[in-house]
Amino acid sequence: MGYQILSFLLDVAAGLLGGACLLRLYMQWQRVPFGNPLGRFVFALTDWLVLPLRRILPAIKRIDTASLVAAFLVQLLQVVLLWLVAGQPGSAALLPLLAVFELLKLAISALTALVIVYAVLSWVNADSPMADVIDRLCAPLLRPWRRIIPLVGGVDLSPLVFLLVLQVASIVISALQAGAMH
Repeated sequence: MGYQILSFLLDVAAGLLGGACLLRLYMQWQRVPFGNPLGRFVFALTDWLVLPLRRILPAIKRIDTASLVAAFLVQLLQVVLLWLVAGQPGSAALLPLLAVFELLKLAISALTALVIVYAVLSWVNADSPMADVIDRLCAPLLRPWRRIIPLVGGVDLSPLVFLLVLQVASIVISALQAGAMH
């Protein structure tokens, strides 16, 4: 029970911090301004980790490598802590690979949350300042699906299809992770 509680708390903390680092990376990639409440939150949560890394890791074109490495380090720390608490089962050499799998699963979870927030805001409060930021983040993700899937009775089903694809990707990544552990 103690391990499950610790695992849960680490998952929440790593998800919040690692997810904020990934959101920072994605917002910079999409050139979304950070002057909005979401951007200020992301900066406040990640500056202490990303800014020191930025001194040694320059951006590669539009990719903020410092934010990406920060998200990876957060996931690696979570994996290492759980490995230590579990009594070090398996090889320590696998820990970076497991952290990559965790980072991929976090990215899928973050995209899933982003699309759900987008859908809810489009129905409930499409005029909020936050809706514009979320729309700018989701539009590039949904654009390819909108080209393929026609409106059905005036309803855009592209977020639903994208969520299904994300869930399939999550299943595949979990299976690959389980295979890597054996």
